[in-house]
Amino acid sequence: MHRRRMLAMLGSACAAGGAGCAAVGMSGGVDGDVGMTATAFEPATITVAPGDEVVWYNNSARAHSVTAYAEQIPDGADYFATGGYDSERAAREAWDGMNGALTTGQTYSRRFEVPGRYTYFCIPHERAGMVGQVVVEE
Repeated sequence: MHRRRMLAMLGSACAAGGAGCAAVGMSGGVDGDVGMTATAFEPATITVAPGDEVVWYNNSARAHSVTAYAEQIPDGADYFATGGYDSERAAREAWDGMNGALTTGQTYSRRFEVPGRYTYFCIPHERAGMVGQVVVEE
């Protein structure tokens, strides 16, 4: 019984403490597939198999987005963007620093079913070159 109480307390502390309790595995010490620095996705390109899920993690102090370039995803693939927007235009128009933003410690995940290249960007840091790519290969 004492062990259960201790585990519950540790779980609460991790939830309150945020990213410091996450598993090691990615740049910044947080588990995930793609991290976010001030103006870059790390790694910039990730290769996965069809059906795999990619998890982005904001381990920077800035707000970011994960927004697909509509013309740079495979035919037949669903559009994706943080905030759940169904088009690049909608995501851009809604961006105000909060709508569709991932703040420090937040994650976004997406499952990729259709093989091909998916190029995406961060709306507020696009001009700084914050662009990434998911390659889905058999």
